[in-house]
Amino acid sequence: MKRLLRMLARGLGLLIFIALLGFGLLCWQIDRYGRQDRPQHVDAIVVLGARVTPQGEPDSDLISRTYHGVDLYDAGWAPRLVCTGGYAGDPMSAAAVACRFAIGLGVAPEDTYLAEGSMTTAEDARSTADLMRTHGWRSVTLVSHPLHLYRARWSFRRAGLTVHTSPTTTDTNKIFPLLRLWYVVREAGALVLTALEDWGVIHGWLQILQRWTYEIRNL
Repeated sequence: MKRLLRMLARGLGLLIFIALLGFGLLCWQIDRYGRQDRPQHVDAIVVLGARVTPQGEPDSDLISRTYHGVDLYDAGWAPRLVCTGGYAGDPMSAAAVACRFAIGLGVAPEDTYLAEGSMTTAEDARSTADLMRTHGWRSVTLVSHPLHLYRARWSFRRAGLTVHTSPTTTDTNKIFPLLRLWYVVREAGALVLTALEDWGVIHGWLQILQRWTYEIRNL
């Protein structure tokens, strides 16, 4: 019995080691991926939502994302801009605020589209995919914070879209190391949780955890 317990303990230890190693490699990939700019000529540029102030103004991250999306639009990478995030119909949703800001920067109103009704990256992907299918579009270039793009690409591909990415100009090397580590670990954890969504028994709990993550991120 003791020998069996030792074997089980070693097997469990090995599984934990493999899991931690895999998680570490995922964190490294997330940090590395966002350093590369990969815009392509696509059907739409998608500006992923970020925090909106209580006054209905974009915060610094949403400003940076929208500016970059508009730059890609002006450079001719896509003929339209899709903004995501927030409750559908809410004038202070991230999507509505980003679109309003983009129009103020010179984007034609008829070239801006809302993909609302989403509070997580996975929901952003599904809302955008529904909008894209309605218009017969398939390819996107995602614009977001560099450390967010790896998970965003995974979610949008999972929704059935052809995905390219273009990070904002945020220099991740200038982020305080412990804060940068927290961002990377959070992204890796969120990606793992999203990948587990189809495990029916824990689906509801994962939705709750994702909502809590969204609320904490926007404090």
